[in-house]
Amino acid sequence: MDIPLSTIAVVGLGTMGTGIAEVLARAGHEVIGIDISEAAARRAVAALDASTARAVRRGRLTEEERSDVLARFRTFTGLRAAAEAELVIEVVPESYEIKQQVFRELDAIVSPTAILATGTNALSVTRLAAESLHPERVLGLHFFNPAPAMKLVEVVSSVLTAPPAVEAVTALARSLGKEPVAVGDRPGFVADGLLFGYLNQAAAMYEANYASREDIDAAMKLGCGLPMGPLALLDLIGIDTARTVLEAMYAESRDRLHAPAPVLRQLSEAGLAGRKSGRGFYTYEAAGSPAVVPDALTPRDDASAVAGRTVRAVGVAGVAGRTVRAVGVAGSGTMASGIAEVFAKAGYEVVLAARGQEKADMAKSRIAKSLERSVAKGRLTAEARDGALARITAAGSLDAFADVDLAVEAVAEDLAVKQQLFGTLDKVCKPGAVLATTTSSLPVVAIARATSRPQDVIGMHFFNPAPAMKLVEVVRTVLTADDVHATVREVCGTVRKHPVDCGDRAGFIVNALLFPYLNNAIKMVEEHYATLDDIDAAMKLGGGYPMGPFELLDVVGLDVSLAIEKVLHSEFRDPGLAPAPLLEHLVAAGCLGRKTGRGFREYARR
Repeated sequence: MDIPLSTIAVVGLGTMGTGIAEVLARAGHEVIGIDISEAAARRAVAALDASTARAVRRGRLTEEERSDVLARFRTFTGLRAAAEAELVIEVVPESYEIKQQVFRELDAIVSPTAILATGTNALSVTRLAAESLHPERVLGLHFFNPAPAMKLVEVVSSVLTAPPAVEAVTALARSLGKEPVAVGDRPGFVADGLLFGYLNQAAAMYEANYASREDIDAAMKLGCGLPMGPLALLDLIGIDTARTVLEAMYAESRDRLHAPAPVLRQLSEAGLAGRKSGRGFYTYEAAGSPAVVPDALTPRDDASAVAGRTVRAVGVAGVAGRTVRAVGVAGSGTMASGIAEVFAKAGYEVVLAARGQEKADMAKSRIAKSLERSVAKGRLTAEARDGALARITAAGSLDAFADVDLAVEAVAEDLAVKQQLFGTLDKVCKPGAVLATTTSSLPVVAIARATSRPQDVIGMHFFNPAPAMKLVEVVRTVLTADDVHATVREVCGTVRKHPVDCGDRAGFIVNALLFPYLNNAIKMVEEHYATLDDIDAAMKLGGGYPMGPFELLDVVGLDVSLAIEKVLHSEFRDPGLAPAPLLEHLVAAGCLGRKTGRGFREYARR
């Protein structure tokens, strides 16, 4: 059945409501904006006026088209204005009481054939629909902020929703240039259902003083390519809103990962709701301003971690690092080659040691090809290429590390293998040399105890590909010396990497936040809540993620992912961190992702 949706009412003209109204008006719909606040209505008109003026300046609209858009948007302060609307979208505060009152009043105002949509991202659409005289016409239409820019729209059906209503709003979303994803009714739906668990874990990590807010946010932006760090995103969303969403999710799932971190309650009850209040995890120039200003928690300039300049150790005032001129890199794989390339390009003398001269030479050859690609792309001069390659010595034994000042291992992610290697480094390396492991999940202290000098051992977790990725997680153990920590941070600055400090616990920052999110995505598929494609689309289009969770899992490798999940579950003993059975089944079947040609998806064999 074809349901025309030419006139649409938007109830609630906050940031989201105003954005939705703009999208609709620019697409040619007559838009009735309704808010009990005349000031909110005026702000909505002003926002549309400003955005269309920018569009004219950028050549995206003509003056005539702009005038037409503005004429199609009318504002009112009472719901009675929605009488002529064929679709009403409510985006009022996340409260059952408020939303149900809106729907009850609309029942007496709009046509029986009009569709009523809730913009909730936390409340039950079914419960809201049950309060309506016509529950079959009630559904969820969840836009993402900012609505004009974000492509995803989640179309949420309850068990009561009539299919023609779903078809009509789905067609509308496509006509607006959006990507609609059909989902069932559960708190958080797809995108927020995955996103808010991750945000909650980041808040808990900060609350536990495991890492600073700046380091947590930098780690997820630089390590995962996310557009914003989790704590900055919580401030943007609103800490009170995030708490409401998590409470709704926890009420249904009873998963401890969804139980709001206490810091969210403390901040929201103190009125520190994020950007909109001027203070949340960060402090802002003014309420509603995106500009962060220094506060008592802001690192001092001389202790900040900025890639590309000398970086001094945070929290170790006055401690000087050790001198590092020569670096040894143990391993012959992609990571080892990449790390050796990073050090050589920064001017260090590098010894690249592998199990046998042939493997070492092959690794150096891989570096030569990488450097050549950089020259071809104009990122490196031929002179710089030749200089970097000349600084690398390929060796077939760790004995060549006798004179290095920093030894970095990049061998298999196996505790016994790493412990054996560090036992050898202990014997070979000179006194005072810093010994670093690139482990992403193993306990650094267990590796350090394989030596007679655990105070010289530290984690230095590079990300793949090492030449391109800016992040290094600097992992201190309870035994690591202050000057060793200072040394590694200074070295990171020299090689133009961004160091973030974290303690010696499973997953460090990035993997501890990333892999529970990936595991929860797998559980969504197991529960038949959404498809692989819908989940990947939701996170890319709704969260701005560079890859969907299943794309990323197949790239990382399902065996690697399962191993990290097991380490996290073993360390934190949280039932919610137990690896999803589907992941275990795929690994047992040898479906490990792209490297085997099949994981969550199938790939063409190379």
